[in-house]
Amino acid sequence: MRFFEFQRDARGQTRRLLFWFALMVLLLVLAINAVLALAWWLTVGGGLGLPRHFVAVNTGVTLLFVLGGWWVETSQLAGGGVRLAERLGARAARPSSGGDEQRFVHVLQELAIAAGMRPPQSMVLAREHSINAFATGWDADDAVVAVTQGTLEALTREELQGVVAHELSHIREGDTRLNMRLAGMVFGLEMIYRLGQSLTAPDEHGRRHLGFLLGLAIMSVGWLGWLAGHALQAAVSRQREFLADARSVQWTRNREGLGRVLRKVLGQSQAGTAPEPVRQPLVQHMLLVSGESGRLARWFDAHPPLAQRIERIYGGRMPALAPQDGREATDPPRPFADTQTLARGPLPL
Repeated sequence: MRFFEFQRDARGQTRRLLFWFALMVLLLVLAINAVLALAWWLTVGGGLGLPRHFVAVNTGVTLLFVLGGWWVETSQLAGGGVRLAERLGARAARPSSGGDEQRFVHVLQELAIAAGMRPPQSMVLAREHSINAFATGWDADDAVVAVTQGTLEALTREELQGVVAHELSHIREGDTRLNMRLAGMVFGLEMIYRLGQSLTAPDEHGRRHLGFLLGLAIMSVGWLGWLAGHALQAAVSRQREFLADARSVQWTRNREGLGRVLRKVLGQSQAGTAPEPVRQPLVQHMLLVSGESGRLARWFDAHPPLAQRIERIYGGRMPALAPQDGREATDPPRPFADTQTLARGPLPL
């Protein structure tokens, strides 16, 4: 895997997508002003011209909705990564009990040291039996890496290293903070749609007033803005997944770790034996793998298709792996570099 090249490509794609996101917000502001100007002309009359500060007020209110949505959404992380993980049902890992959780804590600490990071809090979703994990927190000071019980039970140590390195990359690159901000702005775009919806509602006598057409226009603009924003936010998230995959291979010096995990998940999916995936809207874009499917998933799923991620890791197509009851691998390990052991000291950034 050409992980440095893939990292540069993912960062470049992210910058371009963020530019398009900003441009989309600008176009939304212009569209709202155009709709309101047309409504003013139809109801009051174009001969009077637009009121003073008409454009400035409309622009300010529109941005207030977008930024207000960002504030409402991101305020859910106000308590830090630990509180959010606890709200989702996670608890602190218990290394003193030995076994799977002790192994997870040790792997997390080893990889954090190798990456030159402060070890984040380790947590476990004990009631989730699918293979999955997520990272959350605003920065390294309150960061959390949480794994499901299914991850602890189904993966080898090598595979667990691949998962943990992937999640550490999200923390290192600030992906959690970026995704939460974009999700908040998308929520703000939805609030514009809701504003238009409220204007179209009939009064207590069941009659509709002149604001109906105005509300319908705002609803249309808000819906198109939400649709474009949601698609762009998902596209940014997919690029960050590619970046985290490349980081995982770089930090572990072993493509088999994460590669085999994704192949196991793909195998479970194809066999129809996969447990119910983690369904948490707050962290859906932060998960290792998502449960989204269908035709629209290509545009609105925050994760690239599993087959595509596997192909990028291996440099070609690889077969799915059948679900394993034990920890023994069915394929002989094929290390990316000439060693499978974790490199000593900080690794290249």
